[in-house]
Amino acid sequence: MKAYPIQTNQSAMLSNPKPRTPLHTREVTFNGYAREDGLWDIEGHLVDIKAHPFTTGSKTWEPGEAIHDMWVRVTVDSHLHIQDIEVSMDSHPHPECPEVIPPMDGLIGARIGKGWRKTIETHLGGIKGCTHLRELLNNIATAAYQSIPGALFDKDENKPPLYLGTCKSWDFDGPVVMRVYPQFYQWKKSKDNS
Repeated sequence: MKAYPIQTNQSAMLSNPKPRTPLHTREVTFNGYAREDGLWDIEGHLVDIKAHPFTTGSKTWEPGEAIHDMWVRVTVDSHLHIQDIEVSMDSHPHPECPEVIPPMDGLIGARIGKGWRKTIETHLGGIKGCTHLRELLNNIATAAYQSIPGALFDKDENKPPLYLGTCKSWDFDGPVVMRVYPQFYQWKKSKDNS
């Protein structure tokens, strides 16, 4: 598979804000990779920094120093079944934080798809897990869908791709579906085609 540089459109920015003081920055990125063994790695990375000194517990972070610097790598097959999961907490506010890493293995064998958020909550909800790692896992699903060719298509060609009917642009009654998937324009779910 040939890789191409990712282009961004810098012209679609917000308007100039009123004068203000920076306080907090959270950067979240997701990347998808095709592996040589036929599996897929989906990685999420979350970094929190403050623009001022910040104290929690017995530690003070300097401006720009990462309070949270966390990674999740989920390895999936083409059906989005989790084959492996890896977590790294390069920076965290409390010594107990890494205790949430071993329970992440409970997701091995689960499938990213319908019910994914409930699966995360079952295995890692509340004090069993970490708010920030759950945030990464919740959104790793959309990165997987964007990364894995065919992940959002039903094998039955008589059924629409799974993303149709999930947002304004992909409205079954809208112009995009009429133009891109005319066979599913004004499609209605019924017992026969569900």
